[in-house]
Amino acid sequence: MHLRDLQKLEGVLSPSHLEEEYANSLRQSKMNIRICQPGSKSDDVENEILFGNNQDAALQINQKEVRWGLLEDTLEERLEKAVWTLKNLRLKVKKGTLRRQRSMDVEKSILEDLRNRVQLNSLVLPSVSFYTFLNTHNGLNCSSISHDGSLVAGGFSDSSLKVWDMSKIGQANVQGEHESSTKENVMGSDEGKRPYTLFQGHAGPVYSATFSPLGDFILTSSSDSTIRLWSTKLNANLVCYKGHNYPVWDVQFSPVGHYFASASHDRTARIWSMDRIQPLRILAGHLSDVDCVQWHANCNYIATGSSDKTVRLWDVQSGECVRIFIGHRSMILSLAMSPDGRFMASGDEDGAIMMWDISSGRRVQPLMGHTGCVWTLAFSCEGSLLASGSADCMVKLWDVTASAKVVKTEEIGKAGNSSRLRLLKTLPTKSTPVYNIRFSRRNLLFASGAFIK
Repeated sequence: MHLRDLQKLEGVLSPSHLEEEYANSLRQSKMNIRICQPGSKSDDVENEILFGNNQDAALQINQKEVRWGLLEDTLEERLEKAVWTLKNLRLKVKKGTLRRQRSMDVEKSILEDLRNRVQLNSLVLPSVSFYTFLNTHNGLNCSSISHDGSLVAGGFSDSSLKVWDMSKIGQANVQGEHESSTKENVMGSDEGKRPYTLFQGHAGPVYSATFSPLGDFILTSSSDSTIRLWSTKLNANLVCYKGHNYPVWDVQFSPVGHYFASASHDRTARIWSMDRIQPLRILAGHLSDVDCVQWHANCNYIATGSSDKTVRLWDVQSGECVRIFIGHRSMILSLAMSPDGRFMASGDEDGAIMMWDISSGRRVQPLMGHTGCVWTLAFSCEGSLLASGSADCMVKLWDVTASAKVVKTEEIGKAGNSSRLRLLKTLPTKSTPVYNIRFSRRNLLFASGAFIK
């Protein structure tokens, strides 16, 4: 409307004023506006599913084939086979190929971790190492831990990323700050003694950070709608990925590296490659923010959790939605995939955790116990345990084997008792909400959070 029209409306103070000519003209000028205009038949079906008007349509979409089996000859599988088949614990190299010393050291490290892996179950629980951030002054938005637990990263509201090397904690000679620019920075003696490496480049708060499988790269997402790739070896920003139109809430590396996925306020998730600055796929379909994203174990699918209270599973090749998981009563904040690729866990704002069967798209079991937002989930390496971290300052361990069993009709009324049976252990922290949880290759459980007074 024009300013003059607005000024006329401000003069409407009593019912008698509505009888004036201008008010009558506004009342008679009516327009029919469609809140949602389906672009295709498939979109219409998905909208009906989300509002619960057509359960048959939901079942129809969930009938699509999902190949949840694992890929063959992955790096860890080759190395694990080498542990048992090669006497000298060395992988065979084709004639004429040169092997870098760095890759050999990485493979030896992974071999050592696989040899020393502890098989966890309901009777054998993992050892836990908790990293606590102090004096963050409510500025810590996210944290991430490398696969071996040697590096811990934190994303802050001042647009910075800080990375701590656990092997250098307490040492006098530690690495100083490094800017993303190529110009060398001149630092004072006090700045050079900081126990972390500072990465700067974002123009807004950092909302997510994730390490590559080998720990040599870090991805961060920010409110400035960009994703940045950092090198932990060069301590520098390598690439800035632009594509989202609004803040990016989450970013995750694929299990094999190189590819990654992002979730944004623009209601889309996107698939990227490290060597391309434009997204390879745009996954659109959610009716609200896409808050979290997680890769399937075989890298063929991506799961997204949204504020529209649903979880969707997408085919990476076609970009189509092949599963819609309905059951949460609040926004989904965390996702985790089982190592065998069969099950998925999702945590929401109300503290509920849902276990899903990916092949059928049905909910297997709810895990009730948290009283705050479930911010992080992680399966153990063999998939027998599920760890959850929440804003209620608790780390909980769940028996996935028992949780995967279908609930009998007579047990529905005993949901509280069954949840307690599946809950193996509760680990309280000292006023520290749990931001991130990760199982190492040795099945050690790493967790991190910021201490609040």
